[in-house]
Amino acid sequence: MKTVSGIFGIEIDNEELFKNALTHPSYSQDKNLDYTKCYERLEFLGDAVLKLVISEILYKKYPDYHEGEMSKIRSIAVSDSILSTIAKNLGLAKLIIASEHETKLGIKNLESVTACTFEAVLGAYFLDGKLDFLREKLKEIFIPHITDIEKNMDKYNAKAILQEYTQSINKKTPVYRLINETGPAHNRVFTVEVEYNNEIIAQAQGKSKKDAEQKCAYIACQKLGVLECKS
Repeated sequence: MKTVSGIFGIEIDNEELFKNALTHPSYSQDKNLDYTKCYERLEFLGDAVLKLVISEILYKKYPDYHEGEMSKIRSIAVSDSILSTIAKNLGLAKLIIASEHETKLGIKNLESVTACTFEAVLGAYFLDGKLDFLREKLKEIFIPHITDIEKNMDKYNAKAILQEYTQSINKKTPVYRLINETGPAHNRVFTVEVEYNNEIIAQAQGKSKKDAEQKCAYIACQKLGVLECKS
């Protein structure tokens, strides 16, 4: 089984920090442990560490970009969807420690939990004095994602594009509705539709409601001719 140091390639000095970073609140509550013995505080710190490093990457990678352009890319790069995908691909999600009950329910696969765990591990590495090593590892992990986001911003930012378009036409905004939700708790599939001018113009599915809405908006933008259709 992989370890955190094996995944990140950065040695660990304070093992306790990383045990806490991998511990879901359900476990600490189940075992009557102090509230500090889970990932919540470290996630708070790791969120700040991640935003700092991503900001530095964007600042250097896109020297001519305005603050607003970099902020849009960063907000997508640090979203739960991207962080969860990274955590699962790295094998970090498998190391999460949760209560027996929550583990059976599949909590280790939840997008929000895997994203929080990833950030908590970053917070642990920061407190362990490994920021310089961590910065290099995060560049390796995130630059491909950042490049993809920059090249496909329309896809990632479709909801904002659709709303801007509809408001420019008649001041009305699209209305999103969750019409179906299927699958087990740890692997839900959400189906969303979007309505504009009293007409359903698109429908899509996603692993989260937000993901489904974004995909739905992208399809709607293509149908309305706001964006070119891409295969």
